[in-house]
Amino acid sequence: MIETMPKCWNQKTKPHFFCPGCGHAIILKQLGFVIDDLKLEQEVKFFIDIGCSLLAWNFYNFDTVQTHHGRTTPTAVGYKMAKPKKVVIGYMGDGGGYAIGLQSVLHAAFRNDPVTIILVNNENYAMTGGQMAPTTMPNEITTTTPTGKEVKFGPGMHGPELIRNIASDKAYIARTSMSAPEAVKIAIKKAIKTQIENNAFSFLEILSICPTNWKTDAEGSFERLKMAESYYHIGEIPPQKSSQK
Repeated sequence: MIETMPKCWNQKTKPHFFCPGCGHAIILKQLGFVIDDLKLEQEVKFFIDIGCSLLAWNFYNFDTVQTHHGRTTPTAVGYKMAKPKKVVIGYMGDGGGYAIGLQSVLHAAFRNDPVTIILVNNENYAMTGGQMAPTTMPNEITTTTPTGKEVKFGPGMHGPELIRNIASDKAYIARTSMSAPEAVKIAIKKAIKTQIENNAFSFLEILSICPTNWKTDAEGSFERLKMAESYYHIGEIPPQKSSQK
């Protein structure tokens, strides 16, 4: 079992503290493999948000900083400004990135700050009970939309598409899904290499499952994930027009 884990994994903290079936563990494992592949264990600084993402604080054998809710991006950017040679990665949920922390993500993209932001989209505020999030799809049931998300609350937020509109042409913006772990690994590697090689901003949204709050078994969880994959565009999002940067 240990041989299948990333070398940068902190073995003393296993098993993880996420709910059974949660997608975070799969995503974080792929991040660990990328860090090993790129030999970045001594260079990475990892910033995490409040929410389910905070449970990643003890996953790795490198420094991790837990921030206040929604403050992960500006904290990561501030550290990068002080230590420009370090590889800075921010990790958050859809609440930390698209609700309370949206303005910080947008300005980091607009300034082309050379940090990598990974956002996990499971369509709800999972740690606090499964409430409706910006990414909740129309008609989806959550604890605050027991009869389904109504039209008046709008569609699910397409964050990468929004960010692409203001990001530099050099930035890497993409969305993938935990249903394809190898694709997750490839996308994470591209995002980090964009920071290192292009000195540019990178943003990756990863669609994930939440069996506990969705109240689904394994089959039901991945059926709902398939719905999300058809609702949200999977793939890299290229610049639509020439940037001023």
